[in-house]
Amino acid sequence: MKKFIYIILFGLLIFSCEDVIDVDLKTAEPRLVIDASLSWIKGTQGNEQDIKLSLTAPYFDEEVPPATGALVNVRDLHDNVFVFTEQGTSGIYTNSTFIPEIDGVYTLDITYNDEVYTAVETLKPVSSIDYVEQNNNGGFSGDDIEIKAYYTDPEDENYYLFEFSLEENVPTLEVYDDEFNNGNQIFGFYSDEDLEPFDDLTIKISGISQLHYQYLFILLQQTDDESGDPFETQPATVRGNCVNQTNPDNFPLGYFRVSETDVFNYTVQ
Repeated sequence: MKKFIYIILFGLLIFSCEDVIDVDLKTAEPRLVIDASLSWIKGTQGNEQDIKLSLTAPYFDEEVPPATGALVNVRDLHDNVFVFTEQGTSGIYTNSTFIPEIDGVYTLDITYNDEVYTAVETLKPVSSIDYVEQNNNGGFSGDDIEIKAYYTDPEDENYYLFEFSLEENVPTLEVYDDEFNNGNQIFGFYSDEDLEPFDDLTIKISGISQLHYQYLFILLQQTDDESGDPFETQPATVRGNCVNQTNPDNFPLGYFRVSETDVFNYTVQ
């Protein structure tokens, strides 16, 4: 009986001795984060585009501070300059006169806090999604819904970005190259344990450059919580194609991408 009482008292002691620990993390100077993905959706003029600028923030901050008051424009090789105007103080800069051109070369110019940032990218074409196939017996359990979005890859070298999104959820991203399926029909793959019949799934496929493919491939590897591989490279800062021309040491994060995009809306069966 005494042993039983001691065990109870010891258990109460353990659960009553909880202290709140404040972790003192080092905070670096904020860096500019550039989210400049210009997509020409098939069947549209592609004239309306937006660019989002924000700043890095401490780990425990719940809000992402916008980068306000910047000067933002995109130039093409035909001497067209597309000025992006900030919407209030949101850090979102919009333009309604953009002219997309397959294989056109575009230059992004940003002036923020008296520093000039630039990036150059080519608008990559993309194949349309031919059809979507659903498998209701996927996964290890045999109960998961799997979605395959088929497209026909051209014979030249191509790189692809797939975005799968359910309503307002954060999109799931996948990148593919055509090293082993050049010129053949292939698919983008998506599965989620929360996927249910009658869900509205938006599937986007975009053509991207090899450099952007490599950037996203590394970035997605670092954010893959399900890999569980103890021998993988530890997360590090992944730098995109944007360069600080004024102060190279104060490099920005993010990427400038220009793509043709095909959109397929699918209702899960």
